[in-house]
Amino acid sequence: MTNIASALAPGAQRTLAVWHEAFVGLNGDRMRALIADDVVLHSPIVQSPIHGQDGTVLVLTTVAEIFRRFQYRRTYVGSPLEAALEFTAAIDGWELKGVDLMRFNEDGRIAEFEVMIRPLRALSALGEEIGRRIGPRLMQIKRTGASGPLTKDS
Repeated sequence: MTNIASALAPGAQRTLAVWHEAFVGLNGDRMRALIADDVVLHSPIVQSPIHGQDGTVLVLTTVAEIFRRFQYRRTYVGSPLEAALEFTAAIDGWELKGVDLMRFNEDGRIAEFEVMIRPLRALSALGEEIGRRIGPRLMQIKRTGASGPLTKDS
């Protein structure tokens, strides 16, 4: 494990420090402030990437609501603008382990976010629940590139 303070760029350090609180605290507004407008989210539950801040925040806040006992465990630094955050959580009785891969822009905002989760049964349960909660809205965003503040009820 690499010392974050010495390895990440200052803007990325600030973003990561706030990210932990924003995600666990289900704070979509704080998440939005940390995510670049042109962010790309690679989710294990959809085939193609999600482009833009609105869809990304919608998915991540929904995931934060679904997970139980979520906890970031370790952080790995790949470069001054890249980090991997290992996490654990539970869903529908399944314990899961995952990794959030983040790439930051020069301003320190999250420019690319990729999620990996195991085991498959936990990932399937997550996909089903996300589909139930925001599936139609997420498909609309991906199809039309809708922008503007979104809620799960939009």
